[in-house]
Amino acid sequence: MKVGLHIPDFTWEDGPTKLGKKLGEIAKLSESAGFDRISVMDHVWQIGHIGKPENEMLESYTTLGFLAATTERMKLLAVVTAVVYREPGLLAKAVTTLDVLSGGRAMLGIGAAWFEEEAKGLGLLFPPLSERYERLEETLQICHQMWGEDDGPYDGKHYHLARTLNSPQALSKPHPPILIGGSGERKTLRLVARYADACNIFDSPELAHKLDVLRQHCRNENRDYGSIEKTVQTRFDLGENGENVNKVVEHLQEMSELGIEVAHGTLLRVGTIRPIELMAEKVIPAVASF
Repeated sequence: MKVGLHIPDFTWEDGPTKLGKKLGEIAKLSESAGFDRISVMDHVWQIGHIGKPENEMLESYTTLGFLAATTERMKLLAVVTAVVYREPGLLAKAVTTLDVLSGGRAMLGIGAAWFEEEAKGLGLLFPPLSERYERLEETLQICHQMWGEDDGPYDGKHYHLARTLNSPQALSKPHPPILIGGSGERKTLRLVARYADACNIFDSPELAHKLDVLRQHCRNENRDYGSIEKTVQTRFDLGENGENVNKVVEHLQEMSELGIEVAHGTLLRVGTIRPIELMAEKVIPAVASF
C-alpha cells in the first residue's frame, strides 16, 4: 500500500507570513518520509468540519505549482477539483502545465463539487447537481481529447471548444492519471468505470460495498476493474506522542485487504512536523508490504 499526504488546513502558527516556508518544509519532509503523493483541496473557503470559512485557504493549482517546485518525486493533485470552478479547456491546460513543469508528476483529481456557499460567495458557477454531473462527464471527455491526438472541435451540451489544441502535451503517458472523487453509486462510480484511472472513496464502513458497486459498473462498461487504482480518503491521527500508530497501521491493513492501494490521509497536527517523522519511522515502512 502507498500513502499520500492530504493538506486541507493552512491555519498554522505564525500565520500567512510564514505559510509558504512552512508548507515547503512539510512537502520536503513528506517526500523524504516516503509519501507517494501530496494533495490539497480545491476550495476557496475553508470547509465546515475543519474550520470557519474565514480561516486561511489557498487556491489549489497555484499551490500545486509551488509544491512541484519544492519536491522532486511525489505525485501532485487536488482532491478533488470542483468541475464547475474552471472551464474544462483551461483545466486540462493547467494540469498539463503542472505535469510538464513537475517532470510528469501531475494527476487530475476531479469531482462534481458540493460547496455552494463558497461558490456563490465568490461568484463561481454552481448549477444544480444533475447539471454538474453532466458537466463532469463532458469535462472528462474534453480532457481525454486534449490529451490525445485529436485536436478537433468538441461540441457538447454545456461546453463548445472550436479546437482542442494542447501544446506542449503532458509528459505522463498516455496522459496524467484521472482520479474521480466520491462514492455516489449511480453516477460517480459509473463515471470512474467509464473514464478514470483511479477512484477516491471516503473511508467508511461502506467501503467494501462501494468497491463492489464499482466492480459491477466495470462489468457493465467492459472495463478491467484491476486497471483502476483504488484510493481512499482518510485521516491519520497518530496521537500526541504516537500512541495511535498501531491502530492506524491496523486500519490501513484492513483497507488494503479490501483492495485499497493508496490511502490519501489528512495528517493531524502536521504543522508540528513530528507526525511526519512518525509516519516515516513507523507507518510507511509497516504498510509498504501490504
